[in-house]
Amino acid sequence: MIVVMGATGATGNALLHRLLALGAPVRALTRTPHRTIPGVTDTHRPPVEVRYADAADPRSLHAAFEGADRLFLAMANGPAQVELETRVVDTAARAGIGHVVKISAPAAEPDSPVAVSRGHHAIEEHLRGSGLSHTILRPYAFMQNLLRLAPGVERGVILGATGDAPCNHIDCRDIADVAAAALTRPDAAGGTHVLTGPEAVTHSELAAKLSVLTGRRIRYVDLAPDELRDDLIRHARMPGWLADHVTEIQQLAANRPEAPTTAVADILGRPPRTLDAFLREHRSHFHR
Repeated sequence: MIVVMGATGATGNALLHRLLALGAPVRALTRTPHRTIPGVTDTHRPPVEVRYADAADPRSLHAAFEGADRLFLAMANGPAQVELETRVVDTAARAGIGHVVKISAPAAEPDSPVAVSRGHHAIEEHLRGSGLSHTILRPYAFMQNLLRLAPGVERGVILGATGDAPCNHIDCRDIADVAAAALTRPDAAGGTHVLTGPEAVTHSELAAKLSVLTGRRIRYVDLAPDELRDDLIRHARMPGWLADHVTEIQQLAANRPEAPTTAVADILGRPPRTLDAFLREHRSHFHR
């Protein structure tokens, strides 16, 4: 039995679909009792098993892990992430989970300039010291998050603080496919893998792609980091810690130029989805 945490997120939900297609037994966890998982529990027959579990409640976690031998660990980034994910790891070890696939972050280093990445480093170290067999996936920026640019695209601009630095993006479905391989194929389990799409693009190149997609001129406006942070708080309504995170990862890209890896192709035997294909698939999202 494979337990999927983060089953309502873009990656977790895609993973559920992939595991079901592979015929693997799946248990999805949710903090909302009696919740269905859209597109999965309401259409799949037999339905996916859904269990209540809260990372802040070790008893609920232990009950949710009973009878399972593999765990997909993905939680939303946040101030309490290190505490919650290390608790999940400890509970999984006590419950007899055999293998954990953890979603981490790029630059998961003890001295990373990105606070969230420092947190993921701490969780990774805790997982390594737990005695659990594990696979660590470090994906770059999710293509799905680009859909949040739609309001700016409507005004003809996208904002950032990366200058002319290239940035990696990856489709969450590719992350899910790699996770499914690590959870179901012994040859794909283990190790630490940095996941990207097939190309790194600058924000100006992204604006050009959106211009072609929409038939309207979209400009990239490069801001100072403090200006970007202020805009994210004022207009995107982000909490301060999240605005800090977005600004930090953009500055990381500016100071440490990004380049694609071959990890997805190496594991799956096929190339990752392209940014152009993703944008075409979601073209209507930018034409509201």
